[in-house]
Amino acid sequence: MRFLADTRVRALAYQAACVLAVAAVVAWLAGNTFANLARRGISVGFDFLGRSARFPISESVLPYTPSDSFAWAFVVGLGNTLLLAVLVGALATALGLALALARRSANPLAVGVATVAVETLRNTPLVVQLLFWYAAVTVGLPNVHAALNPLPGVHLSDRGLYLPAVVVGHGAVVAAVALLGAIAVVAAARRGRALRLRTGQPNRLALTVAAGAAAVLALAIVLAGVGVRDPQLGRFNFVGGAAITPESVALLLGLVLYSAAFIGEIIRGGIDAVGVGQWEAGRAIGLDERQTLRLVVIPQALRVIIPPMTSQYVNILKNTTLALVVGYPDISSVTATTINQTGQALEGIVILMAVFLSLSLAGSAFMNWYNRRVALVQR
Repeated sequence: MRFLADTRVRALAYQAACVLAVAAVVAWLAGNTFANLARRGISVGFDFLGRSARFPISESVLPYTPSDSFAWAFVVGLGNTLLLAVLVGALATALGLALALARRSANPLAVGVATVAVETLRNTPLVVQLLFWYAAVTVGLPNVHAALNPLPGVHLSDRGLYLPAVVVGHGAVVAAVALLGAIAVVAAARRGRALRLRTGQPNRLALTVAAGAAAVLALAIVLAGVGVRDPQLGRFNFVGGAAITPESVALLLGLVLYSAAFIGEIIRGGIDAVGVGQWEAGRAIGLDERQTLRLVVIPQALRVIIPPMTSQYVNILKNTTLALVVGYPDISSVTATTINQTGQALEGIVILMAVFLSLSLAGSAFMNWYNRRVALVQR
């Protein structure tokens, strides 16, 4: 056993033993799982994805009918999850910034209200908040015949929020024009930045291209035809227009407020990490408080804010699985219904885990790339 005296050999031996132990446990679990499934007569495989789903999805951003396959039902649920995560991330970031600035305000009332809101939201379970907002929407609001009408064409009741819908003809063509315009603006912004770094002179290339893209998009919408369809009260509910269900309203409120409390503290910590001298330097060159915050402090605070914000955005994505509590048809709800319909619990959980793992890693990779862009360059 003289070879064990070498620390490198001993370290490799310990690591190999750990790997073998983990592999043995995984093999035992897999064998036990397959044996139990075979004993119950449950086949293992993903063949069920091609069969007709035969269950409805109450709302979706993608077209869906019960005759579509289970695979498409998963895609529709994923679309709902992504839409929810993007909306929550954007709204929570804006609200979190407002809470952070309020907590740093010189106004005692603003500080007190923001502090109470943040501490209450952060220290209350998210599930409880979702159930509270769902009860507030479904029980606290009037029925459709006495719906609130805060703005023309906007109706709020226990059946949801109803808004005027903008109907554009040849939607695919207009969407293609919008996508090409966005690509052109991004390319122009990169080109303008390269020119500014090379010549030292400011330019308005991106602004010019953005104005041109907006004009082309407006022309495409006019040529395609555009109209507004207001919701109308029918016998039992509103018809026409755009509808946001009570489940969506409650889920959006709960997730946005809960996430904004954490994001607000992250942003506040990042701003406080910037030295007081930076504020004084901004005032010294004639900038007001708002300009100093936007042009001097925030760019430096981003280096502190982005790493914890990455974790928070991933948490937002994972928290969307609680949509099942209020009945919003995200991918976790579709997975649960699929398991009940087919009995393929193992495959359903594997699909769900693979989806969230892929989305979390992709989001983290993007935020890490952005973090490298704003990080200080060490020479």
